[in-house]
Amino acid sequence: MVNWKAVIIGFILAIVLSLILGTIAGSWGTYIGYLLATIYVGYSVGGDYMNGAIHGALVGVIGGIIVAIIMLIAGIAVGGALGLAILGIGALYLVLGIIVDIIIGAIGGAIGVIIKGSGAAEEPAA
Repeated sequence: MVNWKAVIIGFILAIVLSLILGTIAGSWGTYIGYLLATIYVGYSVGGDYMNGAIHGALVGVIGGIIVAIIMLIAGIAVGGALGLAILGIGALYLVLGIIVDIIIGAIGGAIGVIIKGSGAAEEPAA
């Protein structure tokens, strides 16, 4: 079952950290912000590695789609038809960006579970 509270908090955290770290370190900062936010999500949901990866990937999907929508609106607002044409050319970039966000989210979610320690197999009691 998906813990939507953790996903929404992770999404908000991803946006805030990406903006802050993006202004400091450029595009690498945005990826680091996403990774840190999805590590938090994986840590907060716990469970096994797959649970953390799924929740982290959900943050990546939601974040990627929201960023694509904002870029579409900004492209139309700034350049009108020209902005839409430029954005149409960059559609492949947007799709690849969403895929990268999903991958980063899944990796971050799994790392969060590892940090929490609940993803490791426990030895049975003797």
